[in-house]
Amino acid sequence: MFSFLRKPPTEAAARPDQPQAPVAGSAGTDTRLPDAAQWLQRLEWTVLKRLDGQLQGDYRSLFRGSGLVLADLREYQAHDDVRHIDWNVTARMQTPYVREHQEDREIAAWFVLDLSGSVAFGSGPTSKRELACSIVTVLSKLLSQHGNRVGLMLFTGQARAHSVVPARSGKRHLLHIVHQMLRADPPPTHAKAVQTSALGPWLAQAQSVLRRRSAVFVVSDFISPTGWEKPLAQLARRHEVVAVRLHDPLEMAWPDNTGMLLVQDAESGEQLLVDGNDAAFRQRFAQHAQDREAALLDSLARAGVDCLELSTDEALDQALLRFAQLRKRASQLSAASTRPMAAGGAHA
Repeated sequence: MFSFLRKPPTEAAARPDQPQAPVAGSAGTDTRLPDAAQWLQRLEWTVLKRLDGQLQGDYRSLFRGSGLVLADLREYQAHDDVRHIDWNVTARMQTPYVREHQEDREIAAWFVLDLSGSVAFGSGPTSKRELACSIVTVLSKLLSQHGNRVGLMLFTGQARAHSVVPARSGKRHLLHIVHQMLRADPPPTHAKAVQTSALGPWLAQAQSVLRRRSAVFVVSDFISPTGWEKPLAQLARRHEVVAVRLHDPLEMAWPDNTGMLLVQDAESGEQLLVDGNDAAFRQRFAQHAQDREAALLDSLARAGVDCLELSTDEALDQALLRFAQLRKRASQLSAASTRPMAAGGAHA
């Protein structure tokens, strides 16, 4: 995994007599996490209270229910889902017509949560793991207070889910979800037993578990072997999927003047001695980070998935507000672009 960081053969190797710095582990600043009630209470004061009153009207613009009540009929357009075609009306009119349903207020929201070894990393006081638990708690609270059901699929590095919490509502259920996240331990890391994030199989399992249309939040740092793009696109065809991408500033740029460091892969246990003072090394590191970032954003765009970017050095409430504004703007633009076509069809 560290092959992109290794020096080319023409460069000088590190001297064996060079003193080594302490191991730069990927566990970040792991501290003893509070219990579920304390965790929820802390986020209510630090995040939820700040969001109170600032997400008015977010229900229809952010998450759309499946809908069961027939609202209208209109001619079929290229972007419509063929499953909404009304075949009886189509046969009478000799033109494809689709049904428009009134959206339900209640939806089912599922969180596909990645708590593998790489998510435990954090260069500051907040690790990606803590950030992931915080965003799931905040979104679960915001959704459940409207009467929506919330479920959780939690992965810690194994091929299958560590735990699956069915979608339910209520504060007791919310505390159960928070407890599952805070007490989920990642698998032990040692060199001979490689434990890597496997987003592809995880998303495939989510497809088999989630039968009814839901709002699905994939919470991960997306540091995973390739192959997850197709399962994500398949999941997005049936559900409304939002990718919650976790990242740390240190993953994008290596700091200057760090000297010799022994770094260890968080999941495989592979270790590599690097020279942080080497400008060529820092350039290779930054270039690899930029390439991975571009490939990730391109994969999410091709899958038709919105992305909520969360950084360990950014306030969670500000990131949620920014994402809500983008979703509302996209919804308004979509409504404005389809309204003239719908009116023209009705007039014809």
